[in-house]
Amino acid sequence: MEAAVQERDEARFTPAGAAPISGAVPDGEAEIALRGVSKLYRTRDRQTLALSDIDLGIRRREFVALVGQSGCGKTTMLRILAGLIQPTTGEVIVARRPLWRGDRRDDEALRKLGLVFQDANLFPWYTVEENIGLPLLLRGVDKAERRRRVRDLCELVGLEGFATALPRELSGGMRQRVAIARALSYHPEILLLDEPFGALDAMTRDKMNMELQRIAEATSATVVLVTHSIAEAVFLADRVVLLSARPGRIRSITEVDAPRPRSLEVTAETGFQEKVLALRGQLADDEDRVARAGGVSE
Repeated sequence: MEAAVQERDEARFTPAGAAPISGAVPDGEAEIALRGVSKLYRTRDRQTLALSDIDLGIRRREFVALVGQSGCGKTTMLRILAGLIQPTTGEVIVARRPLWRGDRRDDEALRKLGLVFQDANLFPWYTVEENIGLPLLLRGVDKAERRRRVRDLCELVGLEGFATALPRELSGGMRQRVAIARALSYHPEILLLDEPFGALDAMTRDKMNMELQRIAEATSATVVLVTHSIAEAVFLADRVVLLSARPGRIRSITEVDAPRPRSLEVTAETGFQEKVLALRGQLADDEDRVARAGGVSE
């Protein structure tokens, strides 16, 4: 009986084997692509190489999680994908369009992106429906269409009955639902999330992970998630990209082939646990390397 269960689990989570150091995919398949991307931060007295020579392609409707120790460049990479900062070298492609043209961002590419941070960043004097509808208001969408879209989004993210509530009247998880709904308000094809559930308690975080999985399926969005939780990454993602200690480079890419929708029960399966342990082992190796170098990343 136990052997049969283990065989089933291993079939659902095929071992990744030796992971490549590049995540490039064929140009015709990539919804998002980073090509030779590096980021060097300069201050008056020092230079810090945050990312080095990143090649990563993400397919349409794929869910990719970025993990790695603090300071490895995960958030820098997400902000580059979002067009918030420009790479020092390399190219970012969104829906086959360069995100940057010289020092100017491409508006058409930007319109395909939605972004959610760890802090929901809601306007405290706006109601739920006003916060969700703000991007539509700024885009000149008429009031009737805004109301229809906000109503649909409240239903999608489980906020029915809270449209007139203020942020202070909501729990942390509900505020993040508002932030996700706001990011989805203008139908972005790509959803970028930077530790959106990092401040939530464990039970709420599990619930929000289930909701995020459902929302991603319902909207057919391509999703890139930054997280410190290896287990969260393996549960949610189709591929988990592990970045090395600074300068951030792609150390490994782990394929997660468990069928969807996934229930929390998969976290107890042998294959799931093996993937989590393997990624934690790689992360520990990086931490040891940094410690041997005197506690400073490259």
